[in-house]
Amino acid sequence: SQERCSALEQDQVKLQTVKEAVEQRTRELRKEGELLHRSALCTPTQILPTLPEKKMVFKGLVTDKEDMNKLVLTPQIHYPLLGGSALITFEKAEVAQRIIEMKEHVVELSCGEELEEHERCRVRVQAMPVDILLPSALEIRMTQSSRSVLVSNLPSLGIAEEALLDKLELFFSKRKNGGGEVESTEFLEDSGQVVLTFALDGVAEPLIERGHIQVLVGKGKYEVKISPYMSGDITNLQLQPSRCPRTVLLSGIPDVLDAESMRDALEIHFQKASRGGGEVDALDYLPAGRLAVALFSEDVG
Repeated sequence: SQERCSALEQDQVKLQTVKEAVEQRTRELRKEGELLHRSALCTPTQILPTLPEKKMVFKGLVTDKEDMNKLVLTPQIHYPLLGGSALITFEKAEVAQRIIEMKEHVVELSCGEELEEHERCRVRVQAMPVDILLPSALEIRMTQSSRSVLVSNLPSLGIAEEALLDKLELFFSKRKNGGGEVESTEFLEDSGQVVLTFALDGVAEPLIERGHIQVLVGKGKYEVKISPYMSGDITNLQLQPSRCPRTVLLSGIPDVLDAESMRDALEIHFQKASRGGGEVDALDYLPAGRLAVALFSEDVG
């Protein structure tokens, strides 16, 4: 016992020494304006002295305070596209800007060099920027459902989703299992979790307090996790106009070639530097008389 007390006292002295060294180094860095953010190239191990080695056990959720109450938005914009137009995305933004500044482009459609000048087919197309609305601020009010629970850590049984939902409903509808009458079940495709909604209040809360429960499915028992089911309502959404840096809208394209040939002709024309173009990343053409919706995501210009 005396040896353990002595060891603890030595650890305390070491920690106090390290603490003082850290505080001194922090003061120096602040004075020099060099205090680094956690995402900088220099890691904390390059700044702080080595701490005394001590075995520890962490229980519970470890969370970075800077990431709390943050929501990362990945917008997906649906952009209506009229017939007789095309969307072309260049690898470089400066090429798209140059094409837009030129406004009108004469595109050669004939491929045969043997044709006379007056026999060659050309079309005039207009180049315009693509402006979309992106979310700039978003507020969501989160509420916990009083009758629903989120079931996760589900077993991989190789059965259909409907069959799994039926088995879960059968298990949780029995009072001896801590459940009650089940009003609905929903399988969340993106997470592989199930939302279980009971017909009455007072059933969900005891299950949530338990946290985990062994579910009997067929001849096997599997431990699943029970969590609160949170739903969110958007209370404030602010949008701001944004211009796609690498994408150009081409309009006024006549329906004189089949879609594949027109797409090839446009790509050949706009990838040539002599005509102001450059390397094309993507191109899609919609013939006249049709309507479509283009989907823009974060990584597309």
